[in-house]
Amino acid sequence: MQYKKLGRTGLMVSRLCLGTMNFGDVTDKQTSFEIMDRSFELGINFIDTADVYGGPQRPDIPLGYGISEEIVGQWIKASKKRDEIVLATKLYQPMIAGPNGGRLSAYHIRKACEDSLRRLQTDHIDLYQMHHFDRTTPWEEIWQAMDVLVRQGKVLYVGSCNFPGWGIAAAQAQAKACGMMGLVSEQSRYSLACRSIELEVIPSARYHGVGIMTYSPLDGGLLAGALKKAQARSRRSKPSLPIRDPNFYDRVAVYEALCEECGMDPADVALAWVLANPDVTCPIAGPRTLAQLESSARALDVQLSEEMLKKLDEIFPGPGAEAPEAYAW
Repeated sequence: MQYKKLGRTGLMVSRLCLGTMNFGDVTDKQTSFEIMDRSFELGINFIDTADVYGGPQRPDIPLGYGISEEIVGQWIKASKKRDEIVLATKLYQPMIAGPNGGRLSAYHIRKACEDSLRRLQTDHIDLYQMHHFDRTTPWEEIWQAMDVLVRQGKVLYVGSCNFPGWGIAAAQAQAKACGMMGLVSEQSRYSLACRSIELEVIPSARYHGVGIMTYSPLDGGLLAGALKKAQARSRRSKPSLPIRDPNFYDRVAVYEALCEECGMDPADVALAWVLANPDVTCPIAGPRTLAQLESSARALDVQLSEEMLKKLDEIFPGPGAEAPEAYAW
């Protein structure tokens, strides 16, 4: 396993982060335990979850809130690996009824942290991430609440998810004014087929020393050979795929043909492409099965040539440059 510093911190995390969104939903507890066991054997020391992850498997929690955290917490207790794991979770989404059940008010931050600690069966969260950007709560309030948690030893580092570039800048400016370290990571959606963060999020994170964690590196499975699989299930000349632009089907077809020509698995190529970006600390692999975990780990050994990277860029072009060069001249 390869390791890399998380942003400007001294914390070393594995180049693959184990995502647990499927735990308690499409992946049962036993399989989830097997996945975490194997991920630890592979050297993955970074686990990412969230208070809202998990499926509707309990009658007392109709939406399944907290189930993923509970499964992760049970595994950590049973395995006794807490001191060897970098544990990350998130808050923002409504978890209780009422107008204060979500977002990033100090009220909700305190409540959400206490509940996550209980479900995870731990006394601290290594990386506490704001799941979404809150346009209604002032940063003075957010950082004051986070500072309390840090001083209490309940949170070590604070990160963000789905933040705009200007949001990262705003958060860091207020953190500096409060004498705090501020954000150490940003978690964003990023793949060959979804490259918009190259415009402003990645440059902002780089400038502020914020590590980039990425999710959906296979674009929901569409970059994992989805077209070939769909064709195997259907005799139609053009199996149905989600359309992002009029040329999306053709792009996927060319992509899969290129992977086949090079003798490479499309899923490996897609994940290796994300790993090849020097600004990315780690992509998050969210396996539903052990086989999917093994496939993700295999991508660490895939080295894409400059020629291959150029061809991939032609198939799935990004913005072309960072802002403002991408559109100003």
